Amino acid sequence: MAHLGKIPATVITGFLGAGKTTMIRNMLENAGGKRIALIINEFGDVGVDMEVINGCGIEGCAEEDVLELANGCICCTVADDFVPTMQKLLDRDTPPDHIVIETSGLALPKPLVKAFNWPEIRSRVTVDGVVAVLDAAALRDGLFAHDHDAVQALREADENLDHESPLEELFEEQLHCADMVVLNKTDLLTGDEKSRVEADIRAELKRPSVKIIATEHARIENAVLLGLGAAAEDDLDSRPSHHDDGHEHDHDDFESFVVTLDDVTDPAALEKRLINVVREFDVLRIKGFVHVPGKPMRHVVQGVGERFQRYFDRPWQENETRQSRLVVIGLHDMDQQAITSAILAA
Repeated sequence: MAHLGKIPATVITGFLGAGKTTMIRNMLENAGGKRIALIINEFGDVGVDMEVINGCGIEGCAEEDVLELANGCICCTVADDFVPTMQKLLDRDTPPDHIVIETSGLALPKPLVKAFNWPEIRSRVTVDGVVAVLDAAALRDGLFAHDHDAVQALREADENLDHESPLEELFEEQLHCADMVVLNKTDLLTGDEKSRVEADIRAELKRPSVKIIATEHARIENAVLLGLGAAAEDDLDSRPSHHDDGHEHDHDDFESFVVTLDDVTDPAALEKRLINVVREFDVLRIKGFVHVPGKPMRHVVQGVGERFQRYFDRPWQENETRQSRLVVIGLHDMDQQAITSAILAA
């Protein structure tokens, strides 16, 4: 009853390339007249996710309803960026019916949920739920290690492995804070593989009430996704974090940079080069837009690991520079010069 009259907010978290943006596009396309405002937190210098949403041509999704927090993790810029952005939405003549926040794949969700207790917004907004989107195919392939005995064995075998990798820790942070887990890309799994992945996730979850929803292409009904009523900001103690002891989240584990290309005459050849870059330099994510000569539409390039998607999303605008730019995201100390040279190699 204490949350009656508050605007519900859904926090969508998940690792790079899990399908968060696709799920949000589906949600907006099926809003049914509900006024949904979207806050996107990008990691990197090119606001790719915001551009994908704005370029999708969704009826009723106005550009002013999509706000971006760029160049920094939302959990580290609460006072400077997040709270003022929320106040901007709440102070509109017609506030949104629902607020959706897509965090960067590198963000910790719990500090963001804590931010909803700030006096400026606590009385006006509640966290309806935290939704973690997971890549079922990646989990099947063992890209995240949940077997702590195996991790310990690796530690004992290699003196350099004295702590969990930052990717493992981030994954656990997002999973432990979730009120719902969306297991995406299950169409890439067999029935037995899907059962094993679901069992692994269930074993990792700290709260038995968390639902696991299996999806293909990030399709999920809004009636399932929205309206969880979790009031997560009042339930922080049940959401354990590696950083509950007061240590700050260290973003020095990751870095990103932008590569500017000439016109791309052969997107397929570019994709092959990008896959080779991922293999050679252990890049986490590459995403951006390229200009294909003779094509009036912008070409989107998105890849996580060696899995890439490419498609034309919308026409170039008259006042828009037809430029090819890619954001590269990876672990700290990437060889930026070598990666750039490999991407630009014709």
